[in-house]
Amino acid sequence: KAQDNKSPTEVLQVDPKHFQPLNTWTTEEIKNAVASHVMTTWSPCKAKNDLPIITHSSHIYLYDSDGKEYIDWTSQAVCTNSGHSLSQHVKTAINDQVDNLHFVYGGIAMTEIRARLSSLISELLPGDLVGCLFPSSGSEANEAAITMARRYSGRPKILSFYRSYHGGTQNSLSATGDFRRHYQQGSADFVKAFNFTPNFFEHAGADEDERVRSALLMLEEQIISENPESIASIVVESIPGSAGVLTMPLAYIQGVRAICDKYGILLHIDEVMCGFGRTGEMWGFQTYPGVLPDIVTSAKGLSSSIAPISFVAVNERMMEFFEDNAPGWGSTFQGHPVAMAAAYANLTEMLTTNLVGHVQSVAPAFYEHMRHCAEVHPSIKGFRALGLYGALDIATPDGEQPHEVHEARTAATNKYFEATRQNGLLGLFRPPHIHIAPPLIISEEEIQEGFDRQHRALDVLDEELGF
Repeated sequence: KAQDNKSPTEVLQVDPKHFQPLNTWTTEEIKNAVASHVMTTWSPCKAKNDLPIITHSSHIYLYDSDGKEYIDWTSQAVCTNSGHSLSQHVKTAINDQVDNLHFVYGGIAMTEIRARLSSLISELLPGDLVGCLFPSSGSEANEAAITMARRYSGRPKILSFYRSYHGGTQNSLSATGDFRRHYQQGSADFVKAFNFTPNFFEHAGADEDERVRSALLMLEEQIISENPESIASIVVESIPGSAGVLTMPLAYIQGVRAICDKYGILLHIDEVMCGFGRTGEMWGFQTYPGVLPDIVTSAKGLSSSIAPISFVAVNERMMEFFEDNAPGWGSTFQGHPVAMAAAYANLTEMLTTNLVGHVQSVAPAFYEHMRHCAEVHPSIKGFRALGLYGALDIATPDGEQPHEVHEARTAATNKYFEATRQNGLLGLFRPPHIHIAPPLIISEEEIQEGFDRQHRALDVLDEELGF
């Protein structure tokens, strides 16, 4: 049966509220529009109705439609590194780009800002990582990098790890190891390996050196079984973030690099969360001296979420190959001039203010607060912290996790989540881990304030779990 498929084309044919200035809708009007039209991503869509309506922000703080203040306790999705107050330098750079040239398609024209940002990224990266392209998200960056690795190597398989997240598009989600990959049908060309830190067992060995050896032997045997000449790249987060801020022993990641060299496999390090100072180094992989990847992807801190942008960087050999061969990936908005201007201004300001140095200066206080949470709250059985990047591990009185990360929250973890909101903390919550990753501009006094709120929420968790 034929249906009406016409759309309004004139101002009088749509609701006049759409022509009111922004920030003038009432809370009720916003909630009605959300309930009727908004959809979410990784959670059932009805969760949208319980989200606070954020109206404005400043520094590390966010404010909702009721006037309640929150500390941005995980930099949103670990991405608002520079906080919520844009400097005049950044605003001017964006406005100038909008005024002069807001868009050209990257496949038919070149811009100064693209040349500048490519040059700056190559300077910030060590070694021969010299070739850059700029998608719009971390997912797209990993999508492009996987395609480029296959085209460069002529090999189909991608090896990645179970405790990982690389994005929500076809290739990046197939490379993902956590529960989100269950949302799509997988591919035989994506192979999963166990991390050095599996969830339910330890690699064999009396000490770390022996466990590293066992883990590397296990990885190499899997590579041999898959046929090394079929594997294009090994994709690994320098510090798996969604999995709980998992650091690896230096010898392990050095061993992964050596295995890649032995079998001609590209090492692709995903820096989407860690890149641009989160760990107290410019790049997370610099936690591991001597380890240099062939491919780096990053996103969030690139523009501190001022604009959607990411990058892929490849070594000189790959760049030379692609001078005569198409990378095989593209999108309309890759290399968007305004997004690149935002990123360029964000990075030059980051360097001018020595933001990485600031992270290093406050990291000891952050670590001590994380340690104190694990010490005084029985519901916390462990923690990890590096730079301004941390996670607490929740445990029940019998020492077990309250549930797996892919399972629905229990009554106790729901009560804890409510307590974080009540105490003015806003951020990601993926139990059994509690992520803490505030904006990199945070001061020691503000770290103290945030952990005061965190302790009050953990008091609720202790009680709800029965301690």
